[in-house]
Amino acid sequence: MTERPNPRPLPRPTPLSQPHWDGCVAGELRVQRCRACGTHIFIPQPLCTSCFGDTLAWVASAGHGTVYSFTIVHRAPHPAFATPYVVAIVTLDEGFEMLANLECEPASAAIGMRVRVLFRTASDEIALPYFVAL
Repeated sequence: MTERPNPRPLPRPTPLSQPHWDGCVAGELRVQRCRACGTHIFIPQPLCTSCFGDTLAWVASAGHGTVYSFTIVHRAPHPAFATPYVVAIVTLDEGFEMLANLECEPASAAIGMRVRVLFRTASDEIALPYFVAL
């Protein structure tokens, strides 16, 4: 019997987050934007995190931002992850923050680094956003 490799764990979209994941599959970083105050919101929420308004719309982000912080992972949380890899908090130009992998040599990661989003297909239903240097 052939041993199957450990599949990488994937996100499980919810009804609230499904538009974000649909956007990723389409190659577009979709986030919520409050129609009342203009705040961009990520992670998807039922109400605006700034004014508590309930008039949220899904919009496309340009996907450009700046690395706010990062860490280099040397001990994988699952056997499917090859180490080392970089996980970063990116402040997108629209003002929201996102946690994602930063595709670069670990030694080249830097706070203040300008980055853009790309997407990697993980399954028919999921494409994962990650960032690369501009």
